[in-house]
Amino acid sequence: MEDTKQQFEHIISLCRELFANKLHDYGASWRIMRPTSLTDQILIKANRIRSLETKGVAMVDEGIRPEFIGIVNYGIIGLIQLEAGYSDTIDITNEKALELYDQHARKALELMFAKNHDYDEAWRKMRVSSYTDLILMKIYRTKQIESLHGETIVSEGIDANYMDMVNYAVFGLIKLEYGEE
Repeated sequence: MEDTKQQFEHIISLCRELFANKLHDYGASWRIMRPTSLTDQILIKANRIRSLETKGVAMVDEGIRPEFIGIVNYGIIGLIQLEAGYSDTIDITNEKALELYDQHARKALELMFAKNHDYDEAWRKMRVSSYTDLILMKIYRTKQIESLHGETIVSEGIDANYMDMVNYAVFGLIKLEYGEE
């Protein structure tokens, strides 16, 4: 499990680096996005991954890796927005945005460790395409919960689904970066 921790942290650092660079270029412009819009952004990324996996060829010179990174970053943004609420303006500094990013990335790591302990690293035996399908399922669950305005009977909330999407995307990135085991 030590390899998993190091690999997870490495992948999150790559995602964070892109997040920080985009913060430099755009500021925290994502603060205006409502969670429903973030869910749709993640849907676009996951649909593209599935399309590339199915077709085997890309017409735009970007592969699956940047889309998984986008899912990680939009998932963390979604968690921030659920906690802080969305804004009509850019109301936080880049430093505060990075601090919030780190908090939610750390929570994702902690959740992954807890689940990884219980499931005994079963994710390593899965195909990358299965992560894509699981992310898409979580998106559709999230959209349903959003249409119910968060009023569920037995299901986890939107935040748990975002957290799972982040972790599945990290697993996909680990497999792409380090290869299949």
